[in-house]
Amino acid sequence: MTTVGKRPALTPRHLTRTTERLSFIYLERCTIHRDANAITAEDAEGTTHIPSATIGTLLLGPGTRITHQAMSVLGETGACVAWVGEHGVRYYAGGRALSRSAALLEAQATQWANVRSRIAVARAMYRLRFPDEDPAGLTRHELLGREGTRVRNCYRAQAARTGLPWNGRHYTPGDFTSGDPVNQAITAAAQCMYGVAHAVVASLGCSPGLGFVHSGHELSFVLDIADLYKTDIGIPLAFDVAAEGEEDIGSRTRRALRDRINETRLLERCVRDIKDLLLPDSPEHASEPAENTDRVTLQSDRGLNVSSGVNYGTEDEAAIW
Repeated sequence: MTTVGKRPALTPRHLTRTTERLSFIYLERCTIHRDANAITAEDAEGTTHIPSATIGTLLLGPGTRITHQAMSVLGETGACVAWVGEHGVRYYAGGRALSRSAALLEAQATQWANVRSRIAVARAMYRLRFPDEDPAGLTRHELLGREGTRVRNCYRAQAARTGLPWNGRHYTPGDFTSGDPVNQAITAAAQCMYGVAHAVVASLGCSPGLGFVHSGHELSFVLDIADLYKTDIGIPLAFDVAAEGEEDIGSRTRRALRDRINETRLLERCVRDIKDLLLPDSPEHASEPAENTDRVTLQSDRGLNVSSGVNYGTEDEAAIW
């Protein structure tokens, strides 16, 4: 029987595509270990096996302990790991997912570094959220103003639809119970959406910190992407859960959101939207990118990339190119 250390590392061909993974799994008060290419969650009720290659984001809540071998297999399979507070409502730290290609990262940096293309991407994000409006020509301040108005209207519309009283958005960081039930549900849904967006951003090799709407935070781009689905999925679902009752609202919101994400194929949509935003003119953006291609090149002149691992100082190699 081979030991974990002697098992061969997984290759890109063995990995589950980002769009086909579970959106997220939240664990608390358990010990997480590795068994072959699965992780195990052990608590007083027994042991649960979870195939690591099917996980998009693993949210580790209070009372969890995770072994080095468990982190190793999660890294090999490209799962994002985030340490969160109780109910999953506060982000503490994260482990990067496995990314092999820098294609989307380079496209993101190029779009971000130019002032005109940066605001063009911000407008495209607004257009994705509110397709009935044309943001062409709007300044950043005007975009923020319209976004705020649309979100406030969404809150009011969902309150009217579900019959719940709505006194505004209230959330105290670190204190999940400070808000009323619907605010608790909105908070739980938002934090889970951040985890899902973080997993997709990391798995595609993008930078979580280079945002087009948000700025100055290590997760600015994650917040950008998560907000694309706030009024479409997160807020309506939170009101639905709150309308069903006040008990266990955090866990019920997470389970309901997980089901909604799978039903709507949000991971596939999220991947497609990121490619549309960063590579709008690429004919290949609709297909799965080569983020799992383990290939390194060297930058040469006139925008050419050449193979690495070659000594270009010799006369023969210099003559070839």
